[in-house]
Amino acid sequence: MSKQQAFNPYLPGYEYVPDGEPYVVDGRVYIYGSHDKFNGSDFCINNYVCWSAPVDNLSNWECEGTIYGRTQDPCLPDAASRRMFAPDMARGCDGRFYLYYAFDFSGTIAVAVCDTPGGKYEYYGRVHYADGTLLGTRPDDVFQYDPGVLADNGRIYLATGFCPMGKFRERFSHLPKSISDGGMIIELEKDMLTIKKEPAVVIPNPDFASDTSFAQHAFFEAPSLRKINNRFYYIYSSENSHELCYAISDYPDHGYVYGGVLISNGDIGYHGRTAPLNYTGTNHGSIECINDRWYVFYHRQTNGNPYSRQGCADPIEVWENGYIPQTEMTSCGLNNGPLEAKGEYNATIACALMSKNGAVPYTPKQQAAPEHPFFTQSGTDREESPDSYITNMKDGAIAGYKYFDLNGACTLTLTTRGTGTGRMLILTDPEAEPMALVPIWPSPGWQASSVRTSLPSGVSALWFGYEGTGYIDFRCFSFS
Repeated sequence: MSKQQAFNPYLPGYEYVPDGEPYVVDGRVYIYGSHDKFNGSDFCINNYVCWSAPVDNLSNWECEGTIYGRTQDPCLPDAASRRMFAPDMARGCDGRFYLYYAFDFSGTIAVAVCDTPGGKYEYYGRVHYADGTLLGTRPDDVFQYDPGVLADNGRIYLATGFCPMGKFRERFSHLPKSISDGGMIIELEKDMLTIKKEPAVVIPNPDFASDTSFAQHAFFEAPSLRKINNRFYYIYSSENSHELCYAISDYPDHGYVYGGVLISNGDIGYHGRTAPLNYTGTNHGSIECINDRWYVFYHRQTNGNPYSRQGCADPIEVWENGYIPQTEMTSCGLNNGPLEAKGEYNATIACALMSKNGAVPYTPKQQAAPEHPFFTQSGTDREESPDSYITNMKDGAIAGYKYFDLNGACTLTLTTRGTGTGRMLILTDPEAEPMALVPIWPSPGWQASSVRTSLPSGVSALWFGYEGTGYIDFRCFSFS
């Protein structure tokens, strides 16, 4: 390709960092999140890592390494076997960087600190009341989970909350405390640990949302706090799980009203869509302004299970009245425009993926059935040599890419393998007639198939649908 471009997912194909919290510090954007394992058996198995990129080149991500490991926490003797759930970061009044985290289901909030945003963090302490009692251990406390933090003009606000509903709630009956009535805000002292004001619920859970603006989009988990134009934004994963929602207030600790959906990792709700365009699951992330443009960071599901999630980002619009309309998942994400119809692209930058019968949610009890395609890689979990691809595309499976700046006639080359005999349909809309057909035949190793075709000129989506017997793995495609 003639220039560096950014794609979704924005990190290398071997990296699984969901729950992304983005922050711009001194000309670089830093991402803090959980760290899933490829083909893992549970969420958040790996230690925290941080990635960063210059604000003027969002294709050039660099790993800052492991910034905090589970055995650094001195308060849990069995830390090595615990999961490190979604963290958040804030710069304190002393200029240092504070990493807030909930260690597995311990029910308390811990903090680590570092002099630099992407350096090696050290254990600092646990959030506590003025008398020293740990938050989450007082008799009237609720379960503490998913910390989000905002430093604003010398004041520090911590957001927490966990509100599983229905049968999902039954799975967490073992928790040391009851679930919260919704998303909470807690003001902290400047020491970043001591509670200044009692916890207050500001976003209701579904039990209390029916007569409010939050009805059907009530709080579930994943709070994150941001401030835009003197308004405060409380970002959270709703009771629907696949969507990131937001609420707005003129105050950091009360007065929030429902704003809307930022993004769904199945594009559900976008332009009224009711059926998912992708495999859905948990969602967690936030928003950040990078080079005068706002983006939402979120994650997608891979590997046919809920435990190997990858970070994605897409541009959003913040209107003058504070409203943020729902944006769609794209392949071009942080690219600040469509991708060039030149050179080679990995198939896993697809922003839509479905079987003949559509897409399904990924949950611990519901994972991809044999009929479904999914994003994957070869080998084991690692930190080098990405080789991701789409596997198990059977008759009727389709992968979508948004968006390319197409320029008419070209040769399209697809690299596949598998038992399949059939053809790949090339479309600009899944409901349209195909513009070209690429023959597919069985091969145990990767093989290239090409077709000369005339694509439309201008910005368009591109879809690849398999029609035939057997299955195929889809590694990449190229324009020439």
